Amino acid sequence: MGIHPWHIEEDFESQFENLISYANNVSVLAIGEAGLDKICKTDFKLQQQIFSRQIQLANEIQKPLIIHCVKAWAEVFSLLEKGSINVPVVFHGFNKNKTLANTILEKGFYLSFGKSLKHQNQLDLLKQISMEKLFLETDDASVNIDEIYKLASNALSIDMNSLSLQIQKNAANIFDASFFI
Repeated sequence: MGIHPWHIEEDFESQFENLISYANNVSVLAIGEAGLDKICKTDFKLQQQIFSRQIQLANEIQKPLIIHCVKAWAEVFSLLEKGSINVPVVFHGFNKNKTLANTILEKGFYLSFGKSLKHQNQLDLLKQISMEKLFLETDDASVNIDEIYKLASNALSIDMNSLSLQIQKNAANIFDASFFI
């Protein structure tokens, strides 16, 4: 549960108070999508303020942070550093290059791939990522999760069951493991 940069309301204080009131619920596994988006209509300074507060909240309640980032990588990294992020961080919907992927992974963060795996350059990148730092998703795309898993398993030369087990291990490592039992 989080406040996506596209959906920051005028009454963001009330919106943030609602987030705080629900965030500790056991069924809320992470804070997010949270982050920065330079091409949406929401004021960028306001996005930074709300994102910083969500970093702080994630740290306080010790829940992972799911990141939405569009054309604001330096700012996201800076705010994560300033916020002394001490929980797992997952960059969702990753569709960028190897250099950026390496930067994210070097910081100890995770990457989640979705429909971008329909492109060969992303399949090639996937092969270079430690499976312990990997998640798969559909987000709001019309692609089925089975298709994402099939693309990933073919690229990684691993059977779908083994891939699924690895993703489950990754989830259990960063989310409340008791949720998966």
